[in-house]
Amino acid sequence: MTTPWGELDLSRFPDDPRDRLRAWDASDAYLLRHLAEEGVDLSGEVVVLGDRWGALATALAPHRPAQITDSYLGQEATRANLARAGVEPGAVRLLTTQDPVPERVDVLLVRVPKSLALLEDQLHRLAPAVHAGTVIVGTGMVKDIHTSTLQLFERVLGPTRTSLARQKARLIFCTPDPSLVRPANPWPYEYALEDGIGAASGRPVVNHAGVFCADRLDIGTRFFLGHLPAPRGRRVVDLGCGNGVVGTAMALADPDAEVLFVDESFQAVASAEATYKANGVPGHAEFRVGDGLAGVAPGSVDLVLNNPPFHSHQATTDATAWRMFTGAKRALRAGGELWVVGNRHLGYHVKLKRLFGNCELVASDPKFVVLKAVKKG
Repeated sequence: MTTPWGELDLSRFPDDPRDRLRAWDASDAYLLRHLAEEGVDLSGEVVVLGDRWGALATALAPHRPAQITDSYLGQEATRANLARAGVEPGAVRLLTTQDPVPERVDVLLVRVPKSLALLEDQLHRLAPAVHAGTVIVGTGMVKDIHTSTLQLFERVLGPTRTSLARQKARLIFCTPDPSLVRPANPWPYEYALEDGIGAASGRPVVNHAGVFCADRLDIGTRFFLGHLPAPRGRRVVDLGCGNGVVGTAMALADPDAEVLFVDESFQAVASAEATYKANGVPGHAEFRVGDGLAGVAPGSVDLVLNNPPFHSHQATTDATAWRMFTGAKRALRAGGELWVVGNRHLGYHVKLKRLFGNCELVASDPKFVVLKAVKKG
């Protein structure tokens, strides 16, 4: 990426030479050009919110910013990109969306996320640290910035306007209003599940902002909950756990199960832990933010439950699902099972047969399928 301060060699995480998706886009470049052209003072406390793969944090590393992200993969990409750029360790403070925010923010740079709810939650968390002199600039592709986005900035921080579009990217300029009376932060959000979905029927679910379908149960998970495997007292992984309702349902049905909740989203794992605790499940559980099953010992798992995403930000891809499936095969013991729910048209049965040598259709409806693959000895 070309920046006003030189060229940067950036990559996503995990680094895959076959991946043609860039670690930056026109909105990152637009924001950096604006900061340089306008001579924005970066000597104070600079906070970069939502930096997807570390492009902004790496470019601004000489100003020792704090990066706030919900993505473990994005944070790891930032570490790698900073190291590749020769940035000294600790020059950029890597914070998560669950960490306390800096007490004072002089420059707030916001990469608009796909989730408006996540943006709402994080602006509420940062608002007390913003003062009348804080420079606030958002950035995103035109397709990601809507009237609701601008209204959110205005409601939480102050008067807001946008720039002209350049290369299908746009900037957001917000003037802090210290006298603004902000509404309460509605996150996290809790609701009770409906009846007729197995062990989780009527149970509470806690969702932090940014978790998929945070205000309701998504239809794929609802279908999955009605077709989970029978209890057997084993080590279970809820892979890509989201709010943790699937793993919690297994724990409710089988108190002898040991459940590991894994997601690359810090918000998701916090939601899963809150959901599990809200249900008072007596069994043993572990909550881990990470790169799928990368940190799980080979052959140590009996059952993996998975509702894989098929989007990476705005890109439609099966790369994440394939990595989840291969990670599951490595982590499963001989005879262990991977259960997957997905849209029928995604063709996961083809991938599972190629990887495991078998795939059984457990249940289906016009939109979804539940599949089971068994790891052979």
